[in-house]
Amino acid sequence: MELNEDVLADVVKRLRRVQGQVGGLVQMIESGRDCKDVITQLAAASRALDRAGFKLIASGLEQCISDGSEQSVADRAQLEKLFLALA
Repeated sequence: MELNEDVLADVVKRLRRVQGQVGGLVQMIESGRDCKDVITQLAAASRALDRAGFKLIASGLEQCISDGSEQSVADRAQLEKLFLALA
């Protein structure tokens, strides 16, 4: 199964953002930043990574059920929201 190029571009964008967040976390730890700040940023990076994964999952499911109608686009958005609610 091949995923939509727009979805892949969005996922890559999200992952690059997470990559930057992780680099920032390393710097925070190395510079001795407050534990609360580090944990807050770590949680944000974790959520961003989860969202990238769920975006891929939702897109894959969409391809399995998509018939090209406007309703299938709405269904995809609803599936993505449901997956995010589980995160």
